[in-house]
Amino acid sequence: MADKVQIAQDTWWVGANDYDTHRFEAIWPLPGGISYNSFLIKDEKTALIDAVKGAFLPGLLERIKALLGERPLDYVVVNHMEPDHSGALAVIRESFPDVVIVGNKKTANLLEAFFGITQRLKIVDDNEALNLGRHNLRFFLTPMVHWPETMMTFDELSGVLFSGDAFGGFGAVADGIFDDQVETSYFEREILRYFSNIIAKYGDFVNKAIVRVSQLPIKVVASTHGPIWRDRPGDIIDHYARWSRQETEPQLAVIYASMYGNTRRLAEAVASAASREGVKTVRVMDVSRMEPSFIISDMWTCRGLVLASPTYNTRLFPLMASMVDMLQNMKLKNRFLGLAGTYGWSKGALAALLEFAKITKLPLVAPTIEAHCAPTRQDLDQCDQLGREMARALTQPPNR
Repeated sequence: MADKVQIAQDTWWVGANDYDTHRFEAIWPLPGGISYNSFLIKDEKTALIDAVKGAFLPGLLERIKALLGERPLDYVVVNHMEPDHSGALAVIRESFPDVVIVGNKKTANLLEAFFGITQRLKIVDDNEALNLGRHNLRFFLTPMVHWPETMMTFDELSGVLFSGDAFGGFGAVADGIFDDQVETSYFEREILRYFSNIIAKYGDFVNKAIVRVSQLPIKVVASTHGPIWRDRPGDIIDHYARWSRQETEPQLAVIYASMYGNTRRLAEAVASAASREGVKTVRVMDVSRMEPSFIISDMWTCRGLVLASPTYNTRLFPLMASMVDMLQNMKLKNRFLGLAGTYGWSKGALAALLEFAKITKLPLVAPTIEAHCAPTRQDLDQCDQLGREMARALTQPPNR
């Protein structure tokens, strides 16, 4: 989909699809690409809602000018200043020198820091409106979803909620931009991956934002990434609400590292026992073989989490240490935790995992296992017990 697409009355998608960027934010893999959604409203005044990454500026300008003809661009509304949306702002200002950039006070600070832009700004407060003619844009400040300046813009005429990064996801929309044109199951997986990788830490702020906009007569949800939700806009809001509350299912994620197969035996023994006890979904994931992005996404809805790692140079195995650091940063809750470690000439892994348990305050399911070199029959029996105890725990809501 290379052309502009009308998404509502007087409103067009003029964004871009990116299949060239290998890793979003230089971290998260993009096997299906990603979209940068930008929208143009033509009324008595014209307004661009968010922009695109700088590399995609030529296509954006082409679509804007095709829609405007000789008319000026009056406003650019900036819901989020991250460069994948603001990267084109400086050149847009050059192409439309009279354009006014609309944002809040924190937006203005970042505009100056990124681009040196300090003039022709309209600073808006929470619940303030900008009238374009028939269309009245109302702004809702939603800080830390997921930067301090983030806000949402609601078009009171068309019912479109321009939500910034909220309700967005990975995946380009070249084959169809609307939820009723695409395979929503694929996008729901990619949206969960986007949420769990990038937004999850700020779940409390996401919930506050959802409460703020839930009373609006929303007909369309238009995020800056992923599909436009016009058929069932409530679905994507409900997904984000559940994920941000960390509502979990009686599922088990076993995340492990193993250099020579011994720690893998512990992980597999736990998983096998849990499965025999009736846990229908058990995800066993090797940090050396699977991208952290997908591990985090697959783990996000699981009520049980087991971490198993060998000791490496007296410390936690490096890839597991990185994974534990990511998980710790996400402020996990509503989960039960199980731990297992191995060591050769020096201990270290289990102590590091126990420190993770202490910091996260997740309920710890016994027993914890520490095997010396290769696991003994007793070690494997303990893993079997951990799997069975975890299966029982998953039938209960964890302590928050």
